[in-house]
Amino acid sequence: MKYLTVIEKTGTGYSAYSPDLVGCVSTGSTIEEVTANMEEAIQFHLEGLKLEGYEIPEAKTTSTYIEALV
Repeated sequence: MKYLTVIEKTGTGYSAYSPDLVGCVSTGSTIEEVTANMEEAIQFHLEGLKLEGYEIPEAKTTSTYIEALV
């Protein structure tokens, strides 16, 4: 399953989260690092949910870009 991940620039690097996985976040110095860290975080998050007997959330969030003419 693929989960949408939002990556944002911060003052010290990058942060990431997945809207479908509440509380699953990560950081990194580069986009490549935060992406790799987020892949790990998602896997860890899902394994934790399974161990605790919770259902794995469906990936429902989508995204698109809207062009604004200014």
